[in-house]
Amino acid sequence: MTSPEHRRITDLGTLKAIAHPLRLRLYRALFVARTATASQLADQVDEAVSLVSYHLRKLAEHGLIEEAENRSTDGRERWWQPSSYGFSIHDEDLRDAPELAAASAAFGRTVDEQRTGMYARFLDERHTWSDSWRSASLSSEWLPRLTADELRALGAELDAVLRAYDQRARAAEAAGDHEGRENVAIHLNGFPYRS
Repeated sequence: MTSPEHRRITDLGTLKAIAHPLRLRLYRALFVARTATASQLADQVDEAVSLVSYHLRKLAEHGLIEEAENRSTDGRERWWQPSSYGFSIHDEDLRDAPELAAASAAFGRTVDEQRTGMYARFLDERHTWSDSWRSASLSSEWLPRLTADELRALGAELDAVLRAYDQRARAAEAAGDHEGRENVAIHLNGFPYRS
Protein backbone atom coordinates (compact mmCIF):
# COMPACT_ATOMS: atom_id res chain seq x y z
CA MET A 1 0.00 0.00 0.00
CA THR A 2 1.25 3.42 -0.79
CA SER A 3 0.21 5.13 2.43
CA PRO A 4 0.04 3.79 5.96
CA GLU A 5 -2.53 6.41 6.95
CA HIS A 6 -6.30 6.43 6.85
CA ARG A 7 -7.88 8.43 4.10
CA ARG A 8 -10.37 10.93 5.45
CA ILE A 9 -13.49 11.01 3.30
CA THR A 10 -15.00 14.48 3.13
CA ASP A 11 -16.81 14.57 -0.24
CA LEU A 12 -20.21 13.27 -1.22
CA GLY A 13 -19.09 11.40 -4.34
CA THR A 14 -16.52 9.30 -2.50
CA LEU A 15 -18.91 8.60 0.36
CA LYS A 16 -21.60 7.45 -2.08
CA ALA A 17 -19.05 5.33 -3.95
CA ILE A 18 -17.97 3.37 -0.86
CA ALA A 19 -21.54 3.13 0.52
CA HIS A 20 -22.50 0.85 -2.39
CA PRO A 21 -22.80 -2.66 -0.85
CA LEU A 22 -20.79 -4.48 -3.53
CA ARG A 23 -18.07 -1.83 -3.58
CA LEU A 24 -17.72 -2.07 0.19
CA ARG A 25 -17.41 -5.87 -0.06
CA LEU A 26 -14.80 -5.47 -2.80
CA TYR A 27 -12.87 -2.91 -0.77
CA ARG A 28 -12.85 -5.25 2.23
CA ALA A 29 -11.74 -8.21 0.12
CA LEU A 30 -8.98 -6.13 -1.46
CA PHE A 31 -7.86 -4.81 1.92
CA VAL A 32 -7.50 -8.38 3.19
CA ALA A 33 -5.80 -9.63 0.02
CA ARG A 34 -3.62 -6.50 -0.17
CA THR A 35 -3.45 -6.89 -3.98
CA ALA A 36 -5.81 -8.71 -6.33
CA THR A 37 -7.24 -8.79 -9.83
CA ALA A 38 -10.88 -8.31 -10.75
CA SER A 39 -11.20 -12.02 -11.53
CA GLN A 40 -9.79 -13.00 -8.12
CA LEU A 41 -12.18 -10.61 -6.37
CA ALA A 42 -15.11 -11.76 -8.54
CA ASP A 43 -14.55 -15.30 -7.23
CA GLN A 44 -14.65 -14.03 -3.65
CA VAL A 45 -17.84 -12.02 -4.01
CA ASP A 46 -19.51 -14.41 -6.49
CA GLU A 47 -20.15 -11.77 -9.14
CA ALA A 48 -19.27 -11.43 -12.83
CA VAL A 49 -15.76 -10.19 -13.59
CA SER A 50 -17.15 -7.41 -15.82
CA LEU A 51 -19.33 -6.11 -12.96
CA VAL A 52 -16.46 -6.30 -10.48
CA SER A 53 -14.15 -4.48 -12.93
CA TYR A 54 -16.72 -1.70 -13.28
CA HIS A 55 -17.00 -1.25 -9.52
CA LEU A 56 -13.23 -1.37 -9.04
CA ARG A 57 -12.86 1.42 -11.58
CA LYS A 58 -15.46 3.45 -9.63
CA LEU A 59 -13.50 2.93 -6.40
CA ALA A 60 -10.33 4.00 -8.23
CA GLU A 61 -12.05 7.11 -9.63
CA HIS A 62 -12.60 8.23 -6.05
CA GLY A 63 -9.07 7.39 -4.94
CA LEU A 64 -10.07 4.55 -2.62
CA ILE A 65 -8.01 1.98 -4.54
CA GLU A 66 -5.24 2.21 -7.11
CA GLU A 67 -3.45 0.06 -9.61
CA ALA A 68 -0.78 -2.15 -8.07
CA GLU A 69 2.38 -3.50 -9.61
CA ASN A 70 1.42 -6.02 -12.28
CA ARG A 71 2.04 -9.59 -11.14
CA SER A 72 0.72 -11.37 -14.21
CA THR A 73 3.16 -13.31 -16.33
CA ASP A 74 1.48 -12.11 -19.52
CA GLY A 75 0.80 -8.58 -18.21
CA ARG A 76 -2.84 -8.62 -19.31
CA GLU A 77 -4.57 -8.55 -15.93
CA ARG A 78 -4.89 -5.37 -13.91
CA TRP A 79 -3.85 -5.64 -10.27
CA TRP A 80 -5.42 -3.41 -7.63
CA GLN A 81 -4.57 -2.37 -4.07
CA PRO A 82 -6.08 -0.05 -1.46
CA SER A 83 -4.66 3.47 -1.83
CA SER A 84 -4.39 3.93 1.94
CA TYR A 85 -4.52 1.98 5.17
CA GLY A 86 -8.30 2.23 5.46
CA PHE A 87 -10.43 5.31 5.54
CA SER A 88 -12.42 7.32 8.05
CA ILE A 89 -15.45 9.57 8.15
CA HIS A 90 -15.54 12.28 10.81
CA ASP A 91 -18.67 13.84 12.24
CA GLU A 92 -17.24 17.35 12.04
CA ASP A 93 -17.05 16.97 8.24
CA LEU A 94 -20.79 16.19 8.10
CA ARG A 95 -22.02 19.19 10.08
CA ASP A 96 -23.89 21.73 8.00
CA ALA A 97 -23.87 19.25 5.10
CA PRO A 98 -27.19 17.36 5.12
CA GLU A 99 -26.37 15.38 1.95
CA LEU A 100 -23.09 14.19 3.47
CA ALA A 101 -24.83 13.29 6.72
CA ALA A 102 -27.47 11.27 4.84
CA ALA A 103 -24.80 9.49 2.77
CA SER A 104 -22.83 8.75 5.93
CA ALA A 105 -25.93 7.25 7.57
CA ALA A 106 -26.52 5.08 4.47
CA PHE A 107 -22.88 4.00 4.58
CA GLY A 108 -23.19 3.17 8.30
CA ARG A 109 -26.25 1.01 7.66
CA THR A 110 -24.44 -0.84 4.85
CA VAL A 111 -21.45 -1.46 7.12
CA ASP A 112 -23.72 -2.67 9.92
CA GLU A 113 -25.65 -5.03 7.62
CA GLN A 114 -22.43 -6.54 6.30
CA ARG A 115 -20.89 -6.87 9.77
CA THR A 116 -24.05 -8.52 11.09
CA GLY A 117 -24.01 -10.89 8.13
CA MET A 118 -20.36 -11.81 8.73
CA TYR A 119 -21.02 -12.59 12.40
CA ALA A 120 -24.22 -14.53 11.65
CA ARG A 121 -22.28 -16.61 9.11
CA PHE A 122 -19.65 -17.35 11.77
CA LEU A 123 -22.35 -18.42 14.24
CA ASP A 124 -23.93 -20.68 11.63
CA GLU A 125 -20.57 -22.19 10.67
CA ARG A 126 -19.00 -22.18 14.14
CA HIS A 127 -18.91 -25.98 14.27
CA THR A 128 -16.65 -26.05 11.17
CA TRP A 129 -13.86 -24.21 13.01
CA SER A 130 -11.33 -25.94 15.24
CA ASP A 131 -11.62 -25.94 19.02
CA SER A 132 -8.80 -23.41 19.24
CA TRP A 133 -10.55 -20.96 16.89
CA ARG A 134 -13.89 -21.40 18.65
CA SER A 135 -12.20 -20.75 22.00
CA ALA A 136 -10.33 -17.73 20.66
CA SER A 137 -13.42 -16.08 19.14
CA LEU A 138 -14.96 -13.37 21.25
CA SER A 139 -18.15 -11.46 21.60
CA SER A 140 -18.67 -9.02 24.39
CA GLU A 141 -20.68 -5.99 25.27
CA TRP A 142 -19.62 -3.29 27.67
CA LEU A 143 -21.96 -0.57 28.90
CA PRO A 144 -19.77 1.98 30.70
CA ARG A 145 -20.85 5.49 31.60
CA LEU A 146 -18.32 7.77 29.89
CA THR A 147 -17.91 11.35 28.83
CA ALA A 148 -17.50 12.18 25.14
CA ASP A 149 -13.78 12.81 25.75
CA GLU A 150 -13.39 9.42 27.47
CA LEU A 151 -15.12 7.66 24.58
CA ARG A 152 -12.87 9.47 22.09
CA ALA A 153 -9.76 8.43 24.07
CA LEU A 154 -11.00 4.84 24.33
CA GLY A 155 -11.52 4.72 20.57
CA ALA A 156 -8.00 6.03 19.93
CA GLU A 157 -6.48 3.45 22.31
CA LEU A 158 -8.43 0.56 20.76
CA ASP A 159 -7.46 1.73 17.28
CA ALA A 160 -3.78 1.81 18.27
CA VAL A 161 -3.92 -1.70 19.74
CA LEU A 162 -5.71 -3.16 16.71
CA ARG A 163 -3.40 -1.39 14.28
CA ALA A 164 -0.35 -2.77 16.13
CA TYR A 165 -1.70 -6.33 15.91
CA ASP A 166 -2.53 -5.90 12.23
CA GLN A 167 0.89 -4.45 11.40
CA ARG A 168 2.67 -7.31 13.23
CA ALA A 169 0.53 -9.86 11.39
CA ARG A 170 1.23 -8.22 8.02
CA ALA A 171 4.97 -8.17 8.75
CA ALA A 172 4.92 -11.82 9.83
CA GLU A 173 3.06 -12.80 6.65
CA ALA A 174 5.47 -10.81 4.51
CA ALA A 175 8.27 -12.79 6.17
CA GLY A 176 6.55 -16.04 5.19
CA ASP A 177 4.75 -16.87 8.45
CA HIS A 178 1.38 -18.13 7.18
CA GLU A 179 0.92 -21.08 9.55
CA GLY A 180 -2.42 -21.01 11.36
CA ARG A 181 -3.44 -17.57 10.07
CA GLU A 182 -7.07 -16.86 9.18
CA ASN A 183 -8.95 -13.71 8.31
CA VAL A 184 -10.37 -12.25 11.52
CA ALA A 185 -13.11 -9.63 11.78
CA ILE A 186 -13.15 -7.33 14.79
CA HIS A 187 -16.14 -5.01 14.89
CA LEU A 188 -16.36 -2.26 17.46
CA ASN A 189 -19.08 0.31 17.92
CA GLY A 190 -19.06 2.92 20.62
CA PHE A 191 -21.97 5.32 20.83
CA PRO A 192 -24.19 7.03 23.39
CA TYR A 193 -27.72 5.72 23.96
CA ARG A 194 -30.60 6.45 26.24
CA SER A 195 -32.40 3.59 27.96
